[in-house]
Amino acid sequence: MKKLFGILFVAGLVAGTAVAEDDVKARTAPVGSTCMSGDECAAAPAPAAAAGPKSGKDVFGSFCTTCHSAGLMGAPKYGTAADWAPRVAKGKETLYTHALGGFNSMPPKGMCAACTDDEIKGAVDYMIEGSK
Repeated sequence: MKKLFGILFVAGLVAGTAVAEDDVKARTAPVGSTCMSGDECAAAPAPAAAAGPKSGKDVFGSFCTTCHSAGLMGAPKYGTAADWAPRVAKGKETLYTHALGGFNSMPPKGMCAACTDDEIKGAVDYMIEGSK
């Protein structure tokens, strides 16, 4: 019985060799590839330029909302006048300075290193307006 099983098993492998080989190649193919400077594949198209400055709403939605929607680590909540009133009383320039340079638990520019100063100021204005 062992010989018969062995013969059938080997015959099955030989008969399916082409399929099995293709199957193995597909399963063991590299997931990605590398491209070195100077190689033909390195001539990737340049990334698209930004369409223009981001609005305060866009900056808030992309960066500020994580902390300012939930009030994480003492951040004033968007839409909550009581959280913003004492801060607004210090003046917009103080709020801009804190937003740009960081304050308490908030990092400089609220983690939006690519944002311009005007975009950050726009986000501050958006949060103030939305919290009146």
